[in-house]
Amino acid sequence: MRLTTKGRFAVTAMIDLALQHGNGPVTLAGISERQKISLSYLEQLFGKLRRRELVESVRGPGGGYLIARPLDTITVAQIIQAVDEPIDATQCGGMRNCQEDEHPCMTHELWSNLNQHIQDYLQTVTLAVLVQNQRNRENGCASMVFERQPAMAAAV
Repeated sequence: MRLTTKGRFAVTAMIDLALQHGNGPVTLAGISERQKISLSYLEQLFGKLRRRELVESVRGPGGGYLIARPLDTITVAQIIQAVDEPIDATQCGGMRNCQEDEHPCMTHELWSNLNQHIQDYLQTVTLAVLVQNQRNRENGCASMVFERQPAMAAAV
């Protein structure tokens, strides 16, 4: 299984944006500079994030992007899905045609189950938790919070 830079950068950019939450719109140029992510790449990602209503754009002088919903209602799974990033450990993309004879391979169920566990976990990690972890890190706190939020998994 691999998570490409698209998913990683989308999550990183959303954390950066969320850390600025409450300070007005954030420019992609600012995120680009802080996170060392190409501005043109961020523009592509934020177009997708906006279409999925995870962020909203503000035009004009002083414009930029804002988080569109409360931080505790946005999951890592939603961010990754918004940028069309598949989380799939199977060779066949879940199509069950892993072998030349168009049947599932011997390990298809293993990888499919892993996909489901990863998806379930990512649905429990919210942007609020990731922001709190980053703030703890910045304040020198050693403990990271990765508490599961079962209510969110049911609501997604």
